[in-house]
Amino acid sequence: MPPAPASSAASKPPRLSTWQSLRRAMTSWRTASVSLLSFSSGLPLGLVWIAIPDWLTKAGVDLRVVGLVTLAQAPWTFKFLWSPFMDRFVPPGFARFGRRRGWMAVAQLALFATTLALAGVGDHPETPWVIGALALAIAFASATQDIAIDAYAVDVLQPEEQGVAVGARTAIYRAAMYFAGGFAITLAGKLGWPAVNAILAACYLPMLIVSWKAPEPKGQPIAPKSLKDAVWQPFLGFLSRHRALEILAFVLLYKFADQLAQTLQRSFLVQSGYNDFDRGVALATVGLFGNLIGIFLGGAMTAPLGLGRSLWLFGGLQIFSNLGYVLLSVQPGPNRWMMYSAMAFETITSGMGTGAYGVLLLRLTQKRFSATQYALFSSLFGLPRLLSGPITGFLVHAIGWTSFFWFSIIAGLPGLVMLSRFVPWNAREVEFTVDPPKRREALSAAGLALRGVFGGLVGLGVGVGIRAVLGALEAAKTGGAFDLGPPLLALLHPEGIKAWLGLLGLAIFALTCGLLTAAIVAARRGAALGLDDETASTTPS
Repeated sequence: MPPAPASSAASKPPRLSTWQSLRRAMTSWRTASVSLLSFSSGLPLGLVWIAIPDWLTKAGVDLRVVGLVTLAQAPWTFKFLWSPFMDRFVPPGFARFGRRRGWMAVAQLALFATTLALAGVGDHPETPWVIGALALAIAFASATQDIAIDAYAVDVLQPEEQGVAVGARTAIYRAAMYFAGGFAITLAGKLGWPAVNAILAACYLPMLIVSWKAPEPKGQPIAPKSLKDAVWQPFLGFLSRHRALEILAFVLLYKFADQLAQTLQRSFLVQSGYNDFDRGVALATVGLFGNLIGIFLGGAMTAPLGLGRSLWLFGGLQIFSNLGYVLLSVQPGPNRWMMYSAMAFETITSGMGTGAYGVLLLRLTQKRFSATQYALFSSLFGLPRLLSGPITGFLVHAIGWTSFFWFSIIAGLPGLVMLSRFVPWNAREVEFTVDPPKRREALSAAGLALRGVFGGLVGLGVGVGIRAVLGALEAAKTGGAFDLGPPLLALLHPEGIKAWLGLLGLAIFALTCGLLTAAIVAARRGAALGLDDETASTTPS
């Protein structure tokens, strides 16, 4: 007779204390490799975003050309477009590395080569188009590397390691960004840009060794069978979850309150009368370190508190931290220490919310489609930040800073409402389950495509409407009439690269809406999902 099954209490491993959990996570080679690889992610962003525009401007290149060169950042925004390709294929010649580490190695070799090529034109800034082309190539290789590293983090990290890894990755990423940005500018004043770019290129070689030595994830799910599955199945896999649309709304809304407050932070401080020294200390010291400390604490505390409780606690704190700015906005004049305190409280709590949010994205992403799903989630995370700038500018102009900060607090509440739809306020952990599909009449491919086209057209209409309203508001703010006609005509007759990129953004938004609509219909009609067995790397409560 087989032995009686052990009790559920006996079968569960003993729960580690807070310090035991943190110590184990920080001494894990999985956590260390994921964190170290973030240095390779931060370097190209600092170079393209900070250093190259400074270099070209100092060299006397026309500002209009410098502005066009900054468009090289586009691959980071649109990286989800080629992420399915990386879910489907292992790069040729790198089978020994596996899918994730193989793509990391390919991207790092490309970053080394393109940055070294940039060193070759370091004495010739009079060829800005060559520099712009190299910057675009660096950004594309970097975005590819980011896809692979994020997917690798989803695949390799254990649940108790995710929180510490989120904080460590952010700190190392920021350090690398400032090394390749501000520090590189300072160093170029002494050594020149050819030497600095050569040094930056050499930094990718030890990162290549980390990719080689990093542990391969255990129990890897089978790759999608076709490129079509790699594009389609990530949508179906996510949308088959219980409360999938509420989770999607939460991803968009959870950070909206502090994104609104942070968008025009510098402008608020300038208009409130704070001098250059005060703003520099607040933004570059108090704000930076507050954010890093908050992200590390927020991620690390998800282990002892539980992810569910952390999302509720830190989400509430990050919303109501804007009260500090309300109080600051009603001061009769500059109040340095109140400003530093408000900035510290807001950035720490915002960072704590970001840390818990980062852990949620890791657990929400399915391992079989980790490249595509995480790229999509991170793009959705950045969407409110993109929209918050125009919204903030027009709101402040209309209602003033004090009313705006009160509004930002209210704007954070829908995110908590969406959180309550899939995580009760007293739940320790987040449980992701897959709903059994409601079997309905089978839908033909043509019928599914028709619904996708309809969703894409609705998305296109919404995108065009938003662009037209923002254009009309901008014209009205400068003294013109509120007229939707000119912005709509400008969309029909684009002039310049910026206008064409705007149209490309609208097309991508419409395509995403169409795919999402078709995937929702397919998931609810019981389409075969082909999900991996882990569903979402969840931790049982």
